[in-house]
Amino acid sequence: MFDELQKYSNNNHFFLKENDNLKDVCNAPSDQSGVYIVYALKKGRVELIYIGRSGKLKADGTMFIRKAGLGGMKDRLVNGHQFGKIARKISWINQMKKEQIEALDVYWYITCSNQINDCPKEVESILLKRYFDIYDRLPRWNAKL
Repeated sequence: MFDELQKYSNNNHFFLKENDNLKDVCNAPSDQSGVYIVYALKKGRVELIYIGRSGKLKADGTMFIRKAGLGGMKDRLVNGHQFGKIARKISWINQMKKEQIEALDVYWYITCSNQINDCPKEVESILLKRYFDIYDRLPRWNAKL
């Protein structure tokens, strides 16, 4: 669905289950920025439910990378807020229980490196637009912001 992600060779994914600790299973880097896509696994089905990003351009044109807590994309994934003012390490598990989701499969892509310097916010916008063009709506966890 997202051919533009093929150019980002620095990528990986991890699974989060109800009894996992997001900080422990998250393998995203703590010193880089990029985008991530979250898939819900439920009753043998896979659904893309969220597209997010970590990092943005500062006024001087350099990349802002989170430094608080763990840092980078890992900090955004673990400590970023979603579903209210609650860190994802808590809110994602709560939402999984509420929706009876068996696991989340989180794919991440580094969009800013020595070889490529794409702004995560712009890449996220492209992915959200592509999703919207196909499904005529945003991924459901994006719609609940």
